[in-house]
Amino acid sequence: MRSYEMTEITERGLEDVLTEVLAAAMEECDGVFLSVDIDVVDPGSAPGTGTPEPGGLTARELLDAVRRIAYEVPLFGIDVVEVAPPFDHADITALLGNRVVLEALSGMAKRASGEPWNKGQPLLDGR
Repeated sequence: MRSYEMTEITERGLEDVLTEVLAAAMEECDGVFLSVDIDVVDPGSAPGTGTPEPGGLTARELLDAVRRIAYEVPLFGIDVVEVAPPFDHADITALLGNRVVLEALSGMAKRASGEPWNKGQPLLDGR
């Protein structure tokens, strides 16, 4: 298993790293289980976690990545972990966790439709 530090993701770019990760994840398998650990996000956007780590992804980067993963690979399941509402006075971490699930479902729905995804248009345009 390969891990990626934020310095590498920043240097190479999230899109390139995701391309590599998705190719590796699909080797010799029919689908993947996506586990989203919310503490990958900078605590400025997700303070409600047990292990906040400054310098993580932005909320937007996470949502874009989850949507892309759900669109490009068959998901057998998904979970969102490390959301700890007692540590978040404004519930923004729980709201982000909810949005992660919605983005994954949107990506899965677009994939199932068989229609190409034009990133310049709303994902579920015309629905």
